[in-house]
Amino acid sequence: MKLTPLILLSLLGLGVSAVASGQFSVGHLAPEFELPDQTGQLHSLEDYRDQWVVLYFYPKDETPGCTTEACEFRDNIFAFKKVNAQILGVSLDDVESHQKFAENHNLPFPLLADTEGQAAEAYGVKTRMLGIKVAKRQTFLIRPDGTIAKHYKKVNPGSHSKQILADLQALGAGSKR
Repeated sequence: MKLTPLILLSLLGLGVSAVASGQFSVGHLAPEFELPDQTGQLHSLEDYRDQWVVLYFYPKDETPGCTTEACEFRDNIFAFKKVNAQILGVSLDDVESHQKFAENHNLPFPLLADTEGQAAEAYGVKTRMLGIKVAKRQTFLIRPDGTIAKHYKKVNPGSHSKQILADLQALGAGSKR
């Protein structure tokens, strides 16, 4: 039997319906990616095994909601580090745009350039806004084992960081069990 990608993903417990729809639900293995950050360094989800990952997708650098959300994560960075959680922002903007955005707002975490939209598509968040391809503002909280713990489909940029921190604490992140 030849293992096609769809069969292989099904065997990994992702399920055909999740693969076909591009929507991965809680408990499924998060889709892998390899993307450059604002400095050009490549990051993959595998790089962050053994720690929590806050994978947040956003539409566009330097827009009001995206700036608010990024700055809220920045302002709470030490609380995320305390619970062993890595923040990764992802948009379809390029490395240069991310570099300016990170510098303008002193963002201390990677902003990943998904210029082809492959990661956004894999997570089911790629869309069009005013005729431009962008990522929907959604977040995936990924466990240290690589499975999705929570999927936030509706995000309030001004309070989302605190919501995720509360959920991380409720899920036992940072505690020695």
